[in-house]
Amino acid sequence: MKKFLISFILLITLIVSSSAEELKNCSNISKFSPAFYKCKSGNFIKNSKNYQKKEWLEEKKKLDDAKKKVDDAKKKVLKK
Repeated sequence: MKKFLISFILLITLIVSSSAEELKNCSNISKFSPAFYKCKSGNFIKNSKNYQKKEWLEEKKKLDDAKKKVDDAKKKVLKK
């Protein structure tokens, strides 16, 4: 039962995360309707979140690389 429950939760999580990145097509909605602006603002928010995730990942990788270089330098100095 536990395996089934864990598998089900994992499957739902994967489905939700994959559909969260999809942008809606707002071209079929009238530009003067509130639904159009709701659609556009939703797409803007999703684009912003995806951009922030991408940028933070790149910066985090740079920080991790710098930490690794500092640790390597410490090890070399302490060996001597």
